[in-house]
Amino acid sequence: MRGDDRQQADMYSYVSPEQRVREDHPLRKIRAMADEALKNMSERFDQMYAKTGRPSIPPEKLLRAQLIQMLYSVRSERLLMEEIDYSMLYRWFVGMNLDEPVWDVTVFTKNRNRLLEGDVAREFLAEVVGQAQTEGLTSDEHFTVDGTLIEAWASLKSFRRKDEKNPPPPDGPGNPTVDFHGETRSNETHESTTDPDALLARKGGGKEAKLSYNGNLLTENRNGLIVSTEVFQANGTAERDAALVMLEQIPGVRRVTVGADKGYDTRDFVAECRHMKVTPHVAQNVKRNGGSAIDVRTSGGEGYAVSQRKRKRIEECFGWLKTIALMRKVRHRSIAKVGWVFTFAAAAYNLVRMRNLLPRPVETA
Repeated sequence: MRGDDRQQADMYSYVSPEQRVREDHPLRKIRAMADEALKNMSERFDQMYAKTGRPSIPPEKLLRAQLIQMLYSVRSERLLMEEIDYSMLYRWFVGMNLDEPVWDVTVFTKNRNRLLEGDVAREFLAEVVGQAQTEGLTSDEHFTVDGTLIEAWASLKSFRRKDEKNPPPPDGPGNPTVDFHGETRSNETHESTTDPDALLARKGGGKEAKLSYNGNLLTENRNGLIVSTEVFQANGTAERDAALVMLEQIPGVRRVTVGADKGYDTRDFVAECRHMKVTPHVAQNVKRNGGSAIDVRTSGGEGYAVSQRKRKRIEECFGWLKTIALMRKVRHRSIAKVGWVFTFAAAAYNLVRMRNLLPRPVETA
């Protein structure tokens, strides 16, 4: 018999969000790992908030909501609040009851900005990496480094001369007309009026130049998990400078290896790596003036060949960050905020990767 098409919803529900989310849902394992990391950060959160006053949004819920935005490619905070409001799955992940009102987008953004000012993202990434190390998912000897351009949230129309004291009034407040023809623009003479930290850069010859940042990753070679991140200004040497900073953060005193592409084949970078007890398994740039900085003793080893095969996995990290976590063009301004979001997105990638790497529980009959 055909059922009735009733539009009136039930007034009451006795099923909790916990019961609605199936046991084998992919978010369950990610939620468990994220909760463990946030639990270890509880003392840090206590230091960031006052002991008295009106309670704010719990930082754990703010960060879980940020994870949802990156895992499901939600393009804005306003849309995120809307989807949390009607999605039972999102409510369960964030930790909200069904009848709990969702936050106003302005309230959410202001509370989230408090976390942006602290080094919370880097600590969260460290906690996630610590879980991976406990499970034996990471290597402590072999690493890969690389960088990519992250397009800034600034228009080329905002890239104006630094010595321009009285710019012409815009003919339109939202999208004024700007004529760049015949004008030579560079980072030495121009800067963005909306995001001064962003610099004009391009991926290679023949590519268009965009206001960008330089995002860098250090991954381990066992499973391709992200160990460390750095965001620098796109000044031409940012990738090598960031690589040295991240390599210094590797704990321990034993010698390690680092794989990289031809862009790192410079004598200064190779020499600094050897000084830091790091064996540079860098791809040889034979067309470089003066020849490659990597000698035959290094390039002829079996470990060098393995590092060159493994280093390509770092592109999977960049691909996920740009397509899923919305890092192709960031929606934050200033190098500090961009670095925070980039680091938190790296932690989100690790959670997704670890969910696939960890063994599944054995089902009992």
